[in-house]
Amino acid sequence: MAVMDVRPKKSLGQHFLNSPAAIAKIVEAARIVPGETVLEIGPGTGVLTDALLKAGARVVAVEKDVRSFEFLKERFSKNIADGALALHQTDILKTDRTGLGLKDASYAVVANIPYYITGAILESFLEYEPRPDRMVLLVQKEVAERIVAKNKKEGVLSISVKAFGTPRIISKVQRGAFTPPPKVDSAILAIAGVSDQNFKQNGLEIRRFFEVIKAGFAHKRKLVRRNLEGTASTPKISRAWKKLSLDEKLRAEDMTLEDWLGIAKETQNPPWG
Repeated sequence: MAVMDVRPKKSLGQHFLNSPAAIAKIVEAARIVPGETVLEIGPGTGVLTDALLKAGARVVAVEKDVRSFEFLKERFSKNIADGALALHQTDILKTDRTGLGLKDASYAVVANIPYYITGAILESFLEYEPRPDRMVLLVQKEVAERIVAKNKKEGVLSISVKAFGTPRIISKVQRGAFTPPPKVDSAILAIAGVSDQNFKQNGLEIRRFFEVIKAGFAHKRKLVRRNLEGTASTPKISRAWKKLSLDEKLRAEDMTLEDWLGIAKETQNPPWG
């Protein structure tokens, strides 16, 4: 099968990366140590896969599209045979990652992912084990800017990601770097130091943390305290505000990760009383 036979599927949100410069920046940002395991999601025609293999990674590639899978199996037959590449035809969001041989904090995720599953990918790999120790993703530029809070205003997405790691934008990637070109520009987003230590150190349930931040951002025009009234009793919220020395008129977008962790910890189970 020739590469020209593998055409991007709109239904899968496929935009194949064709920029050597962007690929080089992604691999450089991944800081690959030869021999380590790298999970690639949606390798498409394998241009990034090839670069990861040349960097010395042991690549676990998961491809949902049967056509791409068959092409990749043929293109990388030697790498598959020598164990440098493990190729799987499945949906990464419906797959048990331990079944792929991945272990907590012992692999990296490096991928050009479809825009429409960005949120689901972040949720799956940050909130649940086995987590990678770092991620380098090619995502929509506006989403990357929201995650790093470029405008200095936090949101559910930025706080959620920062609770598990340190995000930064490596580089902008123009829409012309893809086939077919998407309607928006992209950015290389790196998330370093992925772990659940913020929760373990605070004796905090991840579920409780997300309950609090989602409620806190539910009505942006309201003060945070009012938004949180459904998640804990008023006395408990008042005690948390006093203990953490928080401004009574704080709005969600101006609060730091530390603020949210503190509030969630001080108001968690039992939520009433």
